[in-house]
This record gives sequence, C-alpha cells and structure tokens, in this order.
Amino acid sequence: MKVKVNTFAAKIAAELEESIQIKEKTLERQLKTLEIIGQAMLTALIAGNKVILFGNGGSAADSQHIAAEFINRFRRERRAMPAIALTTDTSVMTSIANDYSFDNIFSRQIEALGDSGDIALGISTSGNSPNVLNAFRTARQLGLITVGFTGASGGRMTDLAEICFHVPSESVSRIQEVHLTAAHALCGLMEEELISDDAK
Repeated sequence: MKVKVNTFAAKIAAELEESIQIKEKTLERQLKTLEIIGQAMLTALIAGNKVILFGNGGSAADSQHIAAEFINRFRRERRAMPAIALTTDTSVMTSIANDYSFDNIFSRQIEALGDSGDIALGISTSGNSPNVLNAFRTARQLGLITVGFTGASGGRMTDLAEICFHVPSESVSRIQEVHLTAAHALCGLMEEELISDDAK
C-alpha cells in the first residue's frame, strides 16, 4: 500500500490552518475575558489562595497538565504556585461516584478542599457537564471565584461561572487546543507577576 504523501500533507495543513483560525478568532473576541481571569487569578494567588481545576476526559487531562505547570515550573524559576487537579485521586472519585453519583465527584471535593477566595476553574467543551456545573454551584456557595473554560455556546456554564472563557468553535479538538494555549498564557503571566512580587 502506497502512502499518499501529498494528500496527507494537505489534510495536516488543513488541521493546522483551522487551529490557527480559531486562535485568531479567540484573540479577537476573548482577550478581555482572559485578562479578567488573569487579574482574578493573580489576586487569589497573592492572597494565599489556590487554583482548583476539574473537567472530564481531555479536560481532565488539561486540568492535570495545568496544575503541574503551576506547581512545578513553566518557563521560569520561581516559588511553587498552589494548584490542585480534582481528577487525580481515583479512590476519592470512585467512592463518591459509587456512594452518591458521578455528578458529585468534583462538588464533594470542592466542599472538602475549597476555601473562600480560591479559583474554581472548571473545563467543559460543551458547558453542560453535570459534575462541573455541580462543582460551580458548591464553589459559589463557599465563596470561591468560578471560572469556566468552554466552547462557543457555553451551555449552562455561562450562567454558573462568574467569568466564562468561550472558544468560538463547536469542534471539541479545536476548543481543547485553545484551552491549553490560554492556560499556558495565564501560567506564564502568573510566573512573571509573582517573580516581580518576590523581588519587591
């Protein structure tokens, strides 16, 4: 079987072009929202609060990825920034899912680990994941700042997140790509600002 290299190249190029276009649209439409998220995040971290991240599937992986960047390092040497991904403790998640409901796997952890002033960053490409929405409800009751990362429509997340970042796309893969890019930008910003704060 011969590999159709030119066809493969064209398909790969189309994927990259689409990703670029969605990022450009995001830059045009959502830059102010990301700036507001960055300001809220920096205020929380300076005050000694933390970032709590959660989502399902690819968004669970993104939550863990982002938490690792905050805690370890991203581009600069600096003190660790407090972040927790609620997607990593299988014993906790499966016990909650078994005893209560999968819809409560994040809200129960927020109840245990969240403090007023923390950032609760929920990721859902559809904006309708029940466990993410329940976590937002609990977070708001406890005084956490709710930040949503979602897609074009935003679903029900739009009503529950105090600050909601919408990627202008309905494609799950494109939305996830931009979520991670935005999270990297925010992490880099936090590093720069906290290094500056350390130097004062």
